[in-house]
Amino acid sequence: MRFLPEPAFAHDRPRRIGVLLVNLGTPDAPTTAAVRTYLAEFLSDPRVIEIPRAAWLPILHGLILRLRPAQSARKYATIWSKDGSPLLVHSLRQKTLLQGYLGQRMKGLGLPSDHAQIELGMRYGRPTIADAMAKLKAAGCDRVLVLPLYPQYAASTTASALDAVFAAASQMRAMPALRVVAPYHDDPAYIRAVAQSINDYWVKNGRPNKLVLSFHGVPRRSLDLGDPYHCHCRKTARLVADELGLTSEQYAVSFQSRFGRARWLQPYTVPTLIALAMEGMRRVDIACPGFVSDCLETLEELGHGAQAAFLGAGGKELHCIPCLNEGPAWIATLADLATRNLQGWLDVPADAAAREMTQARAKALGAHR
Repeated sequence: MRFLPEPAFAHDRPRRIGVLLVNLGTPDAPTTAAVRTYLAEFLSDPRVIEIPRAAWLPILHGLILRLRPAQSARKYATIWSKDGSPLLVHSLRQKTLLQGYLGQRMKGLGLPSDHAQIELGMRYGRPTIADAMAKLKAAGCDRVLVLPLYPQYAASTTASALDAVFAAASQMRAMPALRVVAPYHDDPAYIRAVAQSINDYWVKNGRPNKLVLSFHGVPRRSLDLGDPYHCHCRKTARLVADELGLTSEQYAVSFQSRFGRARWLQPYTVPTLIALAMEGMRRVDIACPGFVSDCLETLEELGHGAQAAFLGAGGKELHCIPCLNEGPAWIATLADLATRNLQGWLDVPADAAAREMTQARAKALGAHR
């Protein structure tokens, strides 16, 4: 086996810690060719399509990749900004802001502000996870914390991204130590960040008759096979509703982005919205706690398609609440998740470690008074 070349070794190069943010990915451009390349990689992933390859690949290359790219490209074109794909734009901003937040925390521990290096890798498309891992190695990171931008675990998202991380590491002669942030679907800071983003929207725009919390769907079969995704989504929704003080009648949970004819997790989002409109709900707001960045599924699928369905069924207003994006509470949550999971890896100077212990003890004593 041939390994990738190692960066030139230098005894005086400081050891650093890497934090790798991973997300799903996006086409390079809203064109048929770019979308075809993206979909070919995405839909060839056995974690995404759990159909025997001999049966699936002829369908993918003989039918789907001939018809779907042009349709999807037209949808991407409706949400593409001057800076590019919204998902990539928001993810890069999250990376930049997290670098600043962690830099301040490193300084507070008596470490250089660049002791923790942040990179972004996409499971499909660019920047690739392999390229991000290579950048962290070049920066002197011999320990890498993988932070999936998926609060709820699914084999088709989190596990697939980890497959790519481990595959990239397997190409390295000197492999970094790896840690993975566990699913944080019920993390209090994450729940508060989601609830705050919804409440902030309501403060400016008033409240709806009902809130729908929509999550990306997965095939129902994945639940039967032991995937915890459905349970994670339900728990997130319940905790967000509790944080907002909502009763069970004031919100609903649904699943969107169904692909193919198989049964997926239910209830489906668009039929849910149509039913609410027919029940006389004049205004419904929809939020997507599982999407930490606005993307095709939130901006086009909900903002265009779902809204048309709701209005067509008699509803008056469908408000799509923005995702967490670059909200300060969300970036602070990412910094908290990273800091907690870096424990034991931070080479904290003795005086800073003593100061941190003293502060922790003072805080603990204060909590018991």
